[in-house]
Amino acid sequence: MENEFQEGKEEVIQAWYMDDSEEDQRLPHHREPKQFVSIDRLAELGIVSWRLNANDYENDEALKKIREARGYNYMDICDICPEKLPNYEAKIKSFFEEHLHTDEEIRYCVAGSGYFDVRDEKDQWIRIAVKKGGMIVLPAGIYHRFTLDTDNYIKALRLFVGEPVWTPYNRPHDHLPARREYVDAFIKKPTVSQAVEAL
Repeated sequence: MENEFQEGKEEVIQAWYMDDSEEDQRLPHHREPKQFVSIDRLAELGIVSWRLNANDYENDEALKKIREARGYNYMDICDICPEKLPNYEAKIKSFFEEHLHTDEEIRYCVAGSGYFDVRDEKDQWIRIAVKKGGMIVLPAGIYHRFTLDTDNYIKALRLFVGEPVWTPYNRPHDHLPARREYVDAFIKKPTVSQAVEAL
């Protein structure tokens, strides 16, 4: 299932290492020179992604296949923009607090765009720009945050296994089982270069 719906994915999902600037969080925050991160590199951190047909998400057979394969039986729609989200400024600020969840965070962008920032194994921020048609899954236990870009609008499907749980655990919450499991699965695993050095 992870290998399906990959064509043209880089057009709707891009990632790069962030600079340390304190400027507006909605700016791209590229390093100089720019350091892009591949979709394969995101997968090494446990991030699964697809490109789907956002123009027909209500009837999309591809989305149905993904939901069935991964057990996403709950779905709702979230419009994030100043006009539609109550307590907009406070919500945007809380979304940008570094946190983790004990379940996957599944988001499918059906309009607009936004940034999901995640930490790599060296604790550096990677910014993932998701546009219309991009669907990503952040694994349980990964430290992350979300912000709109300068267009100030995203319409996203939120998917869950079972009843939705919205609880964010702001960093540090390294003692949670979900965090320990994530670290064991994706942070502690040796890379190819580490394995070669160990020989």
